[in-house]
Amino acid sequence: MSSLVGGHAVVYGDGFLVEMCGRYASARNRHDLLEEFEVELDSEEEIEPDYNVAPTKDVYAVMSRVPKVEGATQPVRQLRVIRWGLVPSWAKDPSIGSRLINARMETLADKPAFRKAFASRRCLLPADGYFEWMPTPDKKKQPYFIHPADGGVLAMAGLYEFWKDPDGEWLCTCTVITTAAEDHLGEIHDRTPMCIEKDHWTDWLDPRITDASELLVPASAAGLVAEPVSMAVNNVRNNGPELIHPLQDTGDPSPLF
Repeated sequence: MSSLVGGHAVVYGDGFLVEMCGRYASARNRHDLLEEFEVELDSEEEIEPDYNVAPTKDVYAVMSRVPKVEGATQPVRQLRVIRWGLVPSWAKDPSIGSRLINARMETLADKPAFRKAFASRRCLLPADGYFEWMPTPDKKKQPYFIHPADGGVLAMAGLYEFWKDPDGEWLCTCTVITTAAEDHLGEIHDRTPMCIEKDHWTDWLDPRITDASELLVPASAAGLVAEPVSMAVNNVRNNGPELIHPLQDTGDPSPLF
């Protein structure tokens, strides 16, 4: 087992790389997301339910953009499919995206990779919940699935960017904003995805608000529960609803939090 805390990377005993704040579940279908987030423009791109979303995968993102048509001034809320792992517009190649899956809330306005996107390219990344890993007495890492107790959707705060390759093709990518974990979640990991309350979605998404420092208000974690799940989630090739089932439902003897 090895770790690189500064790079938010952990390699567990099975040899698979797991990013801190780097796995989540997104199983709702496109039509449900269109309704939940009151999307006005649908790209009609669709991806399969994913219970083990990992960096560099395609994910759903909600964003507001002013249409590129004459006279348009109002942003329109859209649902798009983009890649997880932000590639800044100035990057030489897209490989940097695998190292920019998270952006710390405290330094968004200062980091060259994030400050332009923070000013005008903010998005929401729908999730059913996310995974974090906690050390156990036997020096293993127990995964926990953290999700709304009422089964609702999480609106994780994100940033997105456009990058043009040498052939002129555009790539749209994103990063998940993280903040300090408090209360019960802080005992599992000291960072957590920053989520946005529904009442604040419109302002968060509005590209006309360029000074977004006052929008950095994480949603309360009071309605979230953390349940231990199977270590099968450590392998990115594993996927399916069983990955988010609590261990007490499967008979797995791993410790509860």
